[in-house]
Amino acid sequence: MNGVRHIPVLLEEVLHNLVSVEDGLFVDATLGGGGHAYRILERYEHLRIIGIDADDVALTIAKEALRGFKERITLVRGNFKTLKEILQGIGVSSIDGILFDLGTSTYQIMGKRGFSFNDEEALDMRMDMRETLSAHDVVNKYRQDELARILFEYGEEEKSRRIARAIVEARKKKPIDTAKELGEIVAKVKWRRGRIHPATKTFQAIRIETNHELENLKTGVESAIEMLNPKGRIGVISFHSLEDRMMKETFRNSPALAVLTKKPIRPERKEILTNPRSRSAKLRVGEKK
Repeated sequence: MNGVRHIPVLLEEVLHNLVSVEDGLFVDATLGGGGHAYRILERYEHLRIIGIDADDVALTIAKEALRGFKERITLVRGNFKTLKEILQGIGVSSIDGILFDLGTSTYQIMGKRGFSFNDEEALDMRMDMRETLSAHDVVNKYRQDELARILFEYGEEEKSRRIARAIVEARKKKPIDTAKELGEIVAKVKWRRGRIHPATKTFQAIRIETNHELENLKTGVESAIEMLNPKGRIGVISFHSLEDRMMKETFRNSPALAVLTKKPIRPERKEILTNPRSRSAKLRVGEKK
């Protein structure tokens, strides 16, 4: 994937709102290609970062991108659902700031794992290839009512039952092996309107189920709040309403946290024009009391 560059979203907003201690310890819980971490390390010369990612491809790319800061960054492969165990495992008991960027990275979309509608490779969608459940399992083995529930709950897909029925009918003839096949099945049920692919909500739902994203997010964020030092900050960049609603409630209901964003921070028009994927991004920030 040489030449592929992931553009970090809401970069200036993260830099301005998340670093409260310029010589502290910051955690990038979703390191990706290292875009946010690079700019944070560049701007704050005494800050140290622990970068965590479940995707070994992303970590390899980040290691190269951040090689100039190797004295101040520690890279760890892991899922933020075990944030406390990861940090305690390297001798860290408290932190001064943490970022969760919940977007799918360019490397995952380009990595032929079934994240893209046009992907003709295996329908996989695992962010951590060590996990056993894949999107292929979800699509080909889940009962029709389970599929309909996932599409409705996780994708907020209004045609969830019809799409689930179409998936089950298609897999009776042959397994649904690729993302492109799945996208075409959904497109027959749901006509395209505008630029948004008709299978967008279906893919979102299956990805969330495959990676247990909502459960992991709740666990990881609660651990992060617990480990923050007083005045330490947590930021979460979400890309769909389920995640954003969950973070709004989590922040508001945490007695340990002061919410700094009454409304989420959105990208400016200039950023959306430069990076269209940023258009649905929302950043919420809280500070430990």
